[in-house]
Amino acid sequence: MAAVVGAPLACTPAELPGFCRFLVKDEQYPGVVAAAVGTVPGIVYHAITPEGWSRLDAFEGEFYHRSLVTVRYGHNAETQVYCYVFRPEFHHLLTTIAWDQAAFLHSGKQIFQNRYCGFKALD
Repeated sequence: MAAVVGAPLACTPAELPGFCRFLVKDEQYPGVVAAAVGTVPGIVYHAITPEGWSRLDAFEGEFYHRSLVTVRYGHNAETQVYCYVFRPEFHHLLTTIAWDQAAFLHSGKQIFQNRYCGFKALD
C-alpha cells in the first residue's frame, strides 16, 4: 500500500459484509463484488491524502470503481469507507474461484510485483 499511495499508512482490520471476492482471470489479484451472502475480510487504511487517492485510482484502473461501503470492525462497530469494487461490465473477467489471501502472500504477490510495471507511472 505504501508503494501505491507514496507513504506508509495506519490501518485497522475490518470486514465487508454483503460482498465476496473472486480471482480475476489470468491474474493474481481479486475483484470484490456485491453478494447476497458473503463477507470479505480486509484492512481499512487511514488518512489517505488526495494525492494518495489519485494514485490509488490510477493503480486500480478501469476494472474498479471507488465505492462508499459500510465495514465492521472491533466489537461490531461500523463505519463507511471507500472500497474498490469490480465494475459490473467487467464481471465476465472474474473466475468462480474465491481469492485466497494466504496463497497470494505465499506466491501470488511476487508474481504480481514481477509483472506489474505501473508503480513508476504512479509518480
